[in-house]
Amino acid sequence: MHRSKLVAIAIDCEGGDLTAAGRFWGQALGRTAPDAPDANSPTYLTLGTGKEALIAFCQRVDHPSRVHLDIETDDVEAEVRRLEKLGAKRVRQVRTWWVMEAPTGHRFCVVKPQRGELPADANVWPD
Repeated sequence: MHRSKLVAIAIDCEGGDLTAAGRFWGQALGRTAPDAPDANSPTYLTLGTGKEALIAFCQRVDHPSRVHLDIETDDVEAEVRRLEKLGAKRVRQVRTWWVMEAPTGHRFCVVKPQRGELPADANVWPD
């Protein structure tokens, strides 16, 4: 048995000024945006505190701009297999997570828990 939950919305920004993108999306979503990306993670810019129920962040990418979802899980491989049974495809493994493609063509990521243990309201799935 494993658990998973929608954890984040990622705003992929092709090239350009990540700080300006953060200002726009922060204001659009009613969240604060830092003046610059964190020096340790220069391709990411978190909107708000990162402790909201749904994390929102901008990330610099080398593909066309789009929005994608992140699903966090306590067992990445089991969750990826579950999603494959639903018709998703593995696209690419990045560090500890998988970029997936839904049957609709939408990209999303399956990631480890982002803030410690998964919350009590996470979905429970048989393996």
